[in-house]
Amino acid sequence: MDKMWKEAGDAFLKAAEFYGSQTDSKHDSASQYAEAANCYRKVNPQLAVECLLKTSEIYTDMGRFTMAAKNHVSIAELYESDCPDKAQCVAHYQKAADYYKGEESKSSAMKCLIKVAEYSADLEQYRKAISVFEEIAFFEADHATLKYAAKNHFFQALLCHLCIDRLDTQNALKRYEDAAPSFADSREAKLIKDILLCLEEQNVDAFTDAVANFNKVSRSVENRYFQNHANFKQKISVF
Repeated sequence: MDKMWKEAGDAFLKAAEFYGSQTDSKHDSASQYAEAANCYRKVNPQLAVECLLKTSEIYTDMGRFTMAAKNHVSIAELYESDCPDKAQCVAHYQKAADYYKGEESKSSAMKCLIKVAEYSADLEQYRKAISVFEEIAFFEADHATLKYAAKNHFFQALLCHLCIDRLDTQNALKRYEDAAPSFADSREAKLIKDILLCLEEQNVDAFTDAVANFNKVSRSVENRYFQNHANFKQKISVF
């Protein structure tokens, strides 16, 4: 109440350890670790992470995997903002997604996997990003209410393919069009085809024009991989 966050966190931590060692009350111990984390995150995010890890371990031992997943999401969020570390974001969002999938919470799992894919791409782990974007997109393509969202994730997977190999991109584009016929007529698919042609012709100016024209119509997708497209210009010269 007095906003003495470090002291409050220390007290909650002692309570958590007491419940765990003296009363064997796992639920109470987990709750106190969570309270300690809430206090520590205001003054020492790394201590908050350690407490949330303890909470997650307890819930995992109890078989409460949805609760464990929520704690891994909280850890990932700390690594997003308070103590930035993209690799840790990937690890904890992936862990949360695995737990959610085990509990058949597909929607929650997909939200975590989107983060996994985006941060993997930021880290230039393009193969991993592609695998996860594809998992999301194929899942969405098989559901009537999610089909529209699939094109964005097929698109992001193709952008990652472009960072690796032109032939891989062409093959992936065909697979995605076969899986979701509506994708073939999308602006996203057209842009990928235009970029592939630019790569083949080594035409940097045409590439710049294609991206600019795409962005004039819509910026609905956060295309962080070519908003600053200097890297793609370099790729053109490589190919």
